[in-house]
Amino acid sequence: MRHLEGKVALVTGATRGLGGGIAIGLGEAGATVYVTGRSLNNSSSNGVSGSLSETQSAIEEVGGLCIPVQVDHSDDEQVSLLFDRIQDEQNGQLDILVNNAYSGVQAIRDAFGQPFWDCEPSLWDASNNVGLRSHYVASVFAARMMTKRHSGLICTISSWGGMSYIFNTAYGVGKAACDRLAANMAVELKPHNVTSVSIWPGIVGTELFSRFASEMNQSNGTDQKNSFISDRYNWETPLLTGRAIAALAGEANVIHHTGRVQIVAELAKKYGIVDENGDQPASLRSLRFVLPAGLPILRKYSWLIPDIKMPWSLLLLSALGSPKI
Repeated sequence: MRHLEGKVALVTGATRGLGGGIAIGLGEAGATVYVTGRSLNNSSSNGVSGSLSETQSAIEEVGGLCIPVQVDHSDDEQVSLLFDRIQDEQNGQLDILVNNAYSGVQAIRDAFGQPFWDCEPSLWDASNNVGLRSHYVASVFAARMMTKRHSGLICTISSWGGMSYIFNTAYGVGKAACDRLAANMAVELKPHNVTSVSIWPGIVGTELFSRFASEMNQSNGTDQKNSFISDRYNWETPLLTGRAIAALAGEANVIHHTGRVQIVAELAKKYGIVDENGDQPASLRSLRFVLPAGLPILRKYSWLIPDIKMPWSLLLLSALGSPKI
């Protein structure tokens, strides 16, 4: 169903991975999708290929319209020019912004297993410059357009790392700040009927993360703590996030969700969305994920486990290590 026809979307960091899947999902739903990234044509980053032209081709294959724009999101001037272009080409219309650009994956890989004091301070910038900071900058320019039209949706890609220790300190602080960014923007945007939400995908099998998982498997062997990653248990594809955001954007009263975290697997269940392979992965707070994650023997029988969400209060006492008050 092409329920986003006539809508204009922007997905930052869409040469590959999660951003590419999100852009395809929005294009599949009929939106005109602007995509940004540093590589317009074929390129390779850390041994993984991807480009805006490849994303454009994938969107066109599903019947969508894509406008690729080469942008380095660490350069505020380039970002400003991007929004000027959308303003001019779309007569001031921007319905959806997906803050996805992130340049920290390689830094996470390089620092994996090291305490923060053994890493260079530059790890912070690698994790949070093109990421947290660039999300704020893009939101500033998007909000200027959306508030004038009293309509719009800003989705900031975050993760469960904002509530629980994952990878390293700099990563987790950045993701917690992304959630706070989305929530605080929602307070100021709500009077203008502009929605701001934080999006939490599950374990997404992007090209870079798949390679990272393979390396973890080689280095850790049968380490039970990380086996649900190396085993690719309950993984999602990038397209699932795109389809979930497309469905959310199609809600008539999407403003009712403003300021809140939206979990991709739970959106998929709510809207009856399936992943690229036809599966519907469980939320990371569902018993269907939590029990098999801890007891690998249950993974073959996970479909027998009720898909029941664990209460936040219980998770905060156990798995999630957010600041205690």
